[in-house]
Amino acid sequence: MQRRIKKQFWLSPQDVRELKRKAELCGITETAVIRILLHGYEPKEKPDAKFYEAMRQLSTIGNNINQLAVKANALGFIDVPMLKAEALRWHKFQADIESVFLRPGESNLKWQ
Repeated sequence: MQRRIKKQFWLSPQDVRELKRKAELCGITETAVIRILLHGYEPKEKPDAKFYEAMRQLSTIGNNINQLAVKANALGFIDVPMLKAEALRWHKFQADIESVFLRPGESNLKWQ
């Protein structure tokens, strides 16, 4: 989407500090915070290092399962459909974690 319309408005020093603080907590720009709010969502705080470590571990597990599936298929001694289903389950779990920790959630603000 191309943004061609500039909007200028005034904020109090306290509002500026709060907008900046919230943008930093989320790891996004102040403009992104405003856009997310306008579309009916609330930005989420950026997760801590534990989240990213868990995501790395899940990714490693998923890759290992996929490698096992390829090897099992070549050798023909493991239930490949079951193994592939497990790999899909892990990838869904990873996407769910991203959704919970990273994606903005719908806002419950009354003015929408």
